[in-house]
Amino acid sequence: MKILVATDKPFAAVAVEGIRKEIESCGGELVLLEKYGEKAKLLEAVKEVEGIIVRSDIIDAEVFDAAKNLKIVVRAGAGYDNIDLAAATAHNVCVMNTPGQNSNAVAELVFGMTVMLVRNFFNGTSGSELKGKKLGIHAFGQVGRNVARIAQGFGMKVYAFDPYCPSKVISEAGVNPIEDVNEMYKTCQFVSLHIPATEETKKSINYALLNQMPKGAVLINTARKEVINEEELVKLMEDRPDFKYISDIAPANAALFAEKFPGRYFFTPKKMGAQTAEANINAGIAAARQSVGFLTKGIDKFRVNK
Repeated sequence: MKILVATDKPFAAVAVEGIRKEIESCGGELVLLEKYGEKAKLLEAVKEVEGIIVRSDIIDAEVFDAAKNLKIVVRAGAGYDNIDLAAATAHNVCVMNTPGQNSNAVAELVFGMTVMLVRNFFNGTSGSELKGKKLGIHAFGQVGRNVARIAQGFGMKVYAFDPYCPSKVISEAGVNPIEDVNEMYKTCQFVSLHIPATEETKKSINYALLNQMPKGAVLINTARKEVINEEELVKLMEDRPDFKYISDIAPANAALFAEKFPGRYFFTPKKMGAQTAEANINAGIAAARQSVGFLTKGIDKFRVNK
């Protein structure tokens, strides 16, 4: 049983050792490919392995074609749009993610960016507080629930919209469920996005939706940049000087923000949601356990393809 860890952006060393322990304790062999840069190196490395663990690395049809013995790919993290699910299914390969392992890290980043913004980037001028403000959570999955928990600690009034999550589950978390997405945007000064990038959601966060937000609105995006209609967001910010946007995914038109909206936006230099030591370790070890569990016992609890 050979399992490849292919990470152009590597796991922390302690995470790699945890992954190694999980694999070798079950008689498996860890193959490590880090900072590979060229796709040709990845294509060579996958030839004989039965499992692949990745982070944001692209696993497409060409990779599946090259990996003749491959049975499973695990994305160490929640999002898996870097993996071609249709190609995986066509090659009879199981694809999994590791939901929940990065959730607290992402949620803490939401508030790290938000506090920085409402305090005017700590530039010495008077800002505002989060206590008593209304926060809308768009999708109440693992990250959304952690965002709610932290928001409650700030004393915020928390609302959530998620058509796939029962209202009872949202209510039991001490959060106000909202059944209409427009109503949530009308109600909340702050909205935090946690929706995946699907055909249904891409560019769904648009002018018409955002323009319903109250004065002093702040949109927080730690999901995917594809869910934002970037051209319409620029128009909205031109029309509404009160609107602010913070994200850990810089938009394609980031230069326009620098030119037109100084002091009203913030983008991390790269996607930072899962960039903590704890999340790095948790997601990597979970990916190893799931790989071993599938290869030895056929366990596919977190499978995301059919």
